[in-house]
Amino acid sequence: MPAERIVLNAPDGECPAYVVTPGPKSASDSRDGPWPAVMLYGDAGGLRPAMVDMAETVAAAGYLVLVPDVYYRVGPYTPLVPKEVFAGDVGAILGPLMSTTGNDKAASDTAAFLAWLDARPDARKGKVGAVGFCMGGGMALSAAAAWPDRIAAVASFHGGNLASDDASSPHWRVGAIQAEVYIASAEHDGMYPPAMAARLEAALDQAGVNYVAEEYAGAAHGWMVPDFPVHDAASARRGWQALVALFDRTLKQ
Repeated sequence: MPAERIVLNAPDGECPAYVVTPGPKSASDSRDGPWPAVMLYGDAGGLRPAMVDMAETVAAAGYLVLVPDVYYRVGPYTPLVPKEVFAGDVGAILGPLMSTTGNDKAASDTAAFLAWLDARPDARKGKVGAVGFCMGGGMALSAAAAWPDRIAAVASFHGGNLASDDASSPHWRVGAIQAEVYIASAEHDGMYPPAMAARLEAALDQAGVNYVAEEYAGAAHGWMVPDFPVHDAASARRGWQALVALFDRTLKQ
């Protein structure tokens, strides 16, 4: 898939990003667009080749995918290698990066992402999709709550801390979501234990949100990400199929 590195104007400075569009073998009706647009919120590992690879998987189904660097406030940094991060002091490596962003900041940043998509001639106008992985799961849900008139479908894959006591926890704001929601959790995930899953689902139920929550048996936190040590190819295929089905029924009408 064609991947283009861009820089867009975000609330707190210039935000590097990639935009990935369908290639000649896309399932899209037109090779030239306009295509339905999707925003991809990455994990704590930051913007790196694996995030572009994941965007290409979505683009291949006929979508224009924007992958912003949620760590843009840090300035330039060397792309992280998850296997090296997990072999070292994870908190010392990721903590300074993660402290510069969060669910509320990501929701605010989404205004710039939507404005950029609106100005893009090969992006279909109107409703868009959002998907987040790990840390990005909460960001995607927060964006959907902040922009209910724009985000028609949102998915979280192995999102952590989705229903905590923190003031920025996504579950406090799900009542504003109008999108169809897909929550994919891992059976083995200390950042999203069963009690937290129950708390999020109770909030979604109370708010009357149209959602599906599925636990992936045998999977661990991060199973969708190809450069994670716990990547599970079979579960990832299932996840991509579920995500594309969600976007197809909500964005290709």
